Amino acid sequence: MSDRETAERTVEIETRPEPIEVDLSRSALVIVDMQNVFAGRTESSDLFTKNAEAAMGAIIQTTKLADAARAAAVTVIYLKMIKDPERKGKSIFKSPEDAKIVDELSPLPGDVVVEKSCYSGFRGTGLEEFLKNRGISYLIFTGIATNICVESTLRDAYFLNYWPILVSDAVSNAGPSLTQDATVWNVEEAFGWVATTANVLKALSGHSVKGVS
Repeated sequence: MSDRETAERTVEIETRPEPIEVDLSRSALVIVDMQNVFAGRTESSDLFTKNAEAAMGAIIQTTKLADAARAAAVTVIYLKMIKDPERKGKSIFKSPEDAKIVDELSPLPGDVVVEKSCYSGFRGTGLEEFLKNRGISYLIFTGIATNICVESTLRDAYFLNYWPILVSDAVSNAGPSLTQDATVWNVEEAFGWVATTANVLKALSGHSVKGVS
C-alpha cells in the first residue's frame, strides 16, 4: 500500500449518544452470522423463521454497507457459526445449507471469514489476533441475532477496548421486538454507539471526511 492509502482517514459518524470520530484505516465492518438458518430461510428453527422479514431488511442494509466498506478500503469480516462437536444435540444446523452465508452477502476476495462455535466471535477464534495484527480498533456491527450473537460479540469487543458501533437497521433480533430494543439501549447507554445505515454510508463515502481521503 502507498503512504496515502495507509494514512489516517478520520471521518465523523453521526451516532447515539453522541457522534464518534473513526479512523477508516483502523476500522472493520463485522457481519455476524448472516447465515440461512438465522435469516429464517430454512425450517430448522421457528425462532428465526418468524423474523425472516426483518432479517431480509438487515441483509439489504448490510449489503449496502459491505459494498461501501470495500470501496473505502475498510476491512470486511464475516463471523460464521459452525457446529460445536462438543455440544452434541445442541446445534441448530440440520444441513450444510443451513450454515451457508446468505447468497446476497457471499464473501468476496479480500474479505475475512472467522468461524466460531459459540455466541461471541472472540471466544476460541483468531479474531482478536487478526484485529491486532491489522491495527484495527473500530468495529461496525451488523448481523443476526441482535440480542444474541451480535450483542455477545459487541460486548466482548468493548471489554477488549475496541470501539464498537451497532448499525441498528442492519441487525435483526431473535424473539419479540423488545429484545431488539433492549440491545440497542444497552449499546447506546453502556457498551458503544448506535448508528443508522444512512449515517455510516455517508461517512464511508467521504461526505464527512476530516483527514486524508
